[in-house]
Amino acid sequence: MKVIAKKAASLLLIASAALALSACGTIKPVQPWEKGNLAKTAMTFENDRLESRYGEHIYTSRESASGGAGVGGGGCGCN
Repeated sequence: MKVIAKKAASLLLIASAALALSACGTIKPVQPWEKGNLAKTAMTFENDRLESRYGEHIYTSRESASGGAGVGGGGCGCN
């Protein structure tokens, strides 16, 4: 009885994975006229420059290191 339950569970897992992967194939590329909406500042992860700057300051204060956020060099002073 347990063997049948394990086989059914694995078959269900495989079927759900196949369904999830087939759904990824229907994603369309972004059209040129839609790219303007994606380029707006509201669509960025850090749309407020002052807030992101403040968050970076807090992070470097906690880590006692500078750099590493898109800038060459680390906290040791080497480049």
